[in-house]
Amino acid sequence: MSDFPVSPLVVIGVGSSFAFSALFYHLYKEKKEEILKLKEIPLFRPDKHLVKVLKASPHKRLQYVAVEGLIQADGEPLASQFVPRCFGVIQKIVVQEHWKMWNSLSGTWSSRKLNKKETNNAVPFSLVQPGGHINDTFVRVVNPLAASGCYLEWVHHRVRQAEEGLLDVVVQGLSGEKPVAREESERLLLVGTTLTGFGEVVLEGGRVMRLQGPQDGRRYILVPTDYRSFMARHESSAKMWKGLTVLCGVTGSSLLAGAIYAAFGKRDDRRG
Repeated sequence: MSDFPVSPLVVIGVGSSFAFSALFYHLYKEKKEEILKLKEIPLFRPDKHLVKVLKASPHKRLQYVAVEGLIQADGEPLASQFVPRCFGVIQKIVVQEHWKMWNSLSGTWSSRKLNKKETNNAVPFSLVQPGGHINDTFVRVVNPLAASGCYLEWVHHRVRQAEEGLLDVVVQGLSGEKPVAREESERLLLVGTTLTGFGEVVLEGGRVMRLQGPQDGRRYILVPTDYRSFMARHESSAKMWKGLTVLCGVTGSSLLAGAIYAAFGKRDDRRG
């Protein structure tokens, strides 16, 4: 160590930088492979061209494709319980209470969430072209609740604080429990928004197209955006991992070069 007086912090910094660089490079390669696979998936829209392709396909079925269109309810849409004139086709409402419990051993109040109630509603819906109607060419989305993807949008979130009176304070002191707040939230898959679905498309009766979970085991995915934006997010993610790979690699190389220069510089000074 006397010949090469390198600080342990420098060694840790060099090792950590190269380790993170290798990790980020691995994530970058995985993301690039995912992007290449996504680009291999054919993209369609709910139009007559898709009908023609299905009619020409074996068993009138496309095993795994992407379909982009606007959401339109087949019948009456779901109305938001909290926001006026807000409609969707999938709805998730969560209501839960926040309480505080007295811990006699530690002499402190601890927080707890109780009485959680979750309600899920859905109505049949289809994907149509911009400016299209449900009577035109459309793709019906089958069993959307079985699909993966964060496709619900927050439309309401509120925390109502509990009001306490004198009697409430006395009762809470005796019971060791007191309500703090009531939290309510609502998420919707909104009518009129763009949705891209990845799955199997089949043609029934020569006209009705259905997007459903693929039979070959691949993921059934719903994305609340257009295909272009979806791919742009993946490309941005790949660029981020690539940038972090370069940054950590350059940092590790700079620290290593500085350590080597300092070590050999001191040896030259001693010889001199």
